[in-house]
This record gives sequence, C-alpha cells and structure tokens, in this order.
Amino acid sequence: MNDAAADTPPALAELLAVLDLEEVGRADMSVTASLGGGSGATTSPLAFAEEMTLFRGQSQKMPHGRVFGGQVLAQGLVACGRTVGPGEGDAPRPIHSLHAYFMRPGDDTQPITFAVERMRDGRSFSTRRAHAIQNGKPILSMSCSFQEPADGLDHQDEMPDVPGPEGLQSLSDVFGGIDHPGAKHVADRAIEQRHVEGQLFLAPAEERVARQSVWTRAVGRLPDDPLLHSAVLAYASDYALLEPVLRKHGRQWVGGGLNVASLDHAMWFHRPARADDWLLYAQQSPSAQGGRGLSIGRMFTADGTLVASTAQEGMLRVRD
Repeated sequence: MNDAAADTPPALAELLAVLDLEEVGRADMSVTASLGGGSGATTSPLAFAEEMTLFRGQSQKMPHGRVFGGQVLAQGLVACGRTVGPGEGDAPRPIHSLHAYFMRPGDDTQPITFAVERMRDGRSFSTRRAHAIQNGKPILSMSCSFQEPADGLDHQDEMPDVPGPEGLQSLSDVFGGIDHPGAKHVADRAIEQRHVEGQLFLAPAEERVARQSVWTRAVGRLPDDPLLHSAVLAYASDYALLEPVLRKHGRQWVGGGLNVASLDHAMWFHRPARADDWLLYAQQSPSAQGGRGLSIGRMFTADGTLVASTAQEGMLRVRD
C-alpha cells in the first residue's frame, strides 16, 4: 500500500472502492416497431439495435438499508464516463451535464448493475444513457453528456457573501461523540459539511427562509482523475439539497414529521474543480407543493468560481 492510500480516511477509501466499478460484459438491445396490424404489418424505420456495456458496483451500508441516491448517481456517471474515449486531445471528454430519475429504492446489501448505451459520439459531444438495475428492475435511469473542451462566451453568478468554513461546526463535530448508529453514520461520512446557518438534523432553523449555504469537501485527498472528481461532486450534491424546504417550513431531519425521498436530479458542470477542496454549496427552494419540493444549488470554489449547478425535486410527505 502506498503512502497516499495509507493516509486515506476509511470513509473515503470506502467511497473510492464503491466508485471503482467492474466492467462485467456486454448486452445486446434491439427494438423493432411494426406499423399496422395482422399479416400486413410492416417494419418501421424506428427499428434499431444497440450494444450495451455492463458494469457492476457495490453499495455503502446505510442505517435505513436503502442505497444513498448520491451514490448511485455517482456510480452511473462513472459507468457512462468509462465508455467515453478521447476526442481531439488525449484526455477523455469531460462531463458537462447529467439528468437522472430515481425510480425505486435500492437495497444496500445487493450489487447494482449499470447498463450503458452509447447514444452518440459526435465531433463535440458524446451522449450516454445508463440504467441502474437491481433484481431485474431499474432503480435509476440517467443520461449524461460529455463535451470536447471549447472556448466561447463566459460569465457567471457571483458567490454569496458568507463566512468561510474556518470556525464553522462540521457534522463530525456535532455528532462525533454521540453513541448512536445514525449519529456515527453522519459523523463518519466521506464528505465533510459545514452549514453556514447551522445544521437541521436535531432542531429546526431559527429563521424560516428557503435558502442556505454549506461548505463541503471530501475528507481526504483524491487521485488526480477528472472523472472521479466529477463523480464525487455528484455524490456530494445529493447531500442537503432539499434542506432549504425543511428550513422554510420549520422542519428538521430527526423527528421532523416528514417522509423524504429524491425524485430526480440534474447537474451541470461548468468549470473544472477538485472535490477535495472547499466548495460553497449555495442552495435555495423556489417552490414546495403537492407533496414535492424543488431545490436549486450552485457550487463555488473558495475563490468564487462557479463550477457546477444542480436541481432536485423531492417527495416531502407530511406524517403529522
């Protein structure tokens, strides 16, 4: 074991192992549409055949036994990225966007198979579609798009003026001394989080506003692999994104009287970033209604560079 591996915190080592998918083979998919009925049916031009690349990954153990949505999102990104070759340069095209739907809860005791379709490889863009499958059924479906680096128009939003991470409590500070499985899980995450306005696990926020800022980074140094950093950003982006809805309505995670689940997730990667450096995750919720809440996030480096934007809608059903 090299020194870098020896210095990797256990939680981060586990995450890296989960993201190191195994390619397990190929599968053929064919679709043939028929027009008309009976013996006069004719084959439609919509017919096509596609070879899919299969990957397999394991899951992190969770207190509730269900796969963390950020994990399967990050694994799907890695699976898609593994099928994208270099464009005009030597490096593989980096991801610029992903769109995903969470369809079923995953079982964290069972492996997940990722079936990746190569939708298109053009001069500038490569498009992939992936399905995460357990027990013969999809638990997530996502599309990823990768782009050849290019010059063009350039502008960005300004980073919110908030305190830096120094001096703020991390979740490990809050829960590290509590002898409870749920508290230990939060304290030992591979992603460090420091809430500017205070965390919402044990009590609601004093100010009921639909926005918050969270400093986030991996708990240790990551390998110099751009695809891996994008995957860890996607993984981290699923943490806390629905909290502006809870903050607005005076709710907290523990005893908040809500059943919460992610429904979909979108992410746009604007500029390169390292997931092991501090990033400010600025979040807001423009709407909650019908048992659903929408949140939008922006990730900034410490020097104010906007590196990614996110959007997620979640189910938030009131129990009380």
